Amino acid sequence: MKKVLILILTLAMLLSLVAVLPACTEEEATTATPTTTAVPPLKPGGKLYIATTTSLYDTGLWSYLEPMFEQKYNASLHITSTGSGAAFKLGESGDVDVLTVHEPAGEAKFIAGNYSSARVPFAYNYFLIIGPETDPAGIKGMSPEDAFQKLFTEGQANPDQVKFVSRGDSSGTHVKEQTIWTAAGYEYEDVENSGSWYVEGGGGMGAILTMADEKQAYTLTDMGTFISYQTKLDLVPVVDEGDILLNVYSVLVVNSTKNRTMADNMVTFLTSPEIQDLMGRYGVEEYGLQLFTPCAGQDL
Repeated sequence: MKKVLILILTLAMLLSLVAVLPACTEEEATTATPTTTAVPPLKPGGKLYIATTTSLYDTGLWSYLEPMFEQKYNASLHITSTGSGAAFKLGESGDVDVLTVHEPAGEAKFIAGNYSSARVPFAYNYFLIIGPETDPAGIKGMSPEDAFQKLFTEGQANPDQVKFVSRGDSSGTHVKEQTIWTAAGYEYEDVENSGSWYVEGGGGMGAILTMADEKQAYTLTDMGTFISYQTKLDLVPVVDEGDILLNVYSVLVVNSTKNRTMADNMVTFLTSPEIQDLMGRYGVEEYGLQLFTPCAGQDL
């Protein structure tokens, strides 16, 4: 009887093991099956690297145009906002495919160095000399050259009352400022070293506007960035006329680009009738003024 009981218990244990084994095997098989996550394919158009002047970026124009280009050409834009001088260096080193800048002399030098084959103007506006509404230097309505002469004289005589904040960063705006100083009869090095009234900010246009506002100082700005920042500032335009204040934006394809087709697409895009029309209307509804005047096909 004892032997029969042992035999029954042994069979029961074996049956239990048989019942458990398939379940374990099933669980192990399930655990061993790897899960995969779908990786989205790269966009067929690839990446396009752009170095742009800060004024085109600070106005929000690039944020407006970027998704349109990416959707139209199925590409991915990587935009670096910097001064024109730094943009040229990025182009020379081959770190970007396209430049959008506003410094004609620098553009000509860039082409002469065989870094690009052509500059293609696509928009323009004007530079402004802005300052405190009280206009402590008394330059309102003057020509840009005469205004700079008086700023220099009044700044040295009353440095606590009359200050000028410069970009000081070799940007297109900074180069334009130097051009006006030269036209006014000064060596720029003499202006830089003329006293505490002259402040080199070393920042983008938006940052310089903020700094000048804090110091209640004069500065040179492109019209587009000023209009887009105007509600944040207590500064007003004091000089807004003069041929020397013309500000032309151009696009240049870098010769060393590894994505020539997409770089050429950017030139086509910026100069197309559709985008030219959108540029001309950009900001008008929000600010009541035109930030950029389209100029594709014009020799500027």
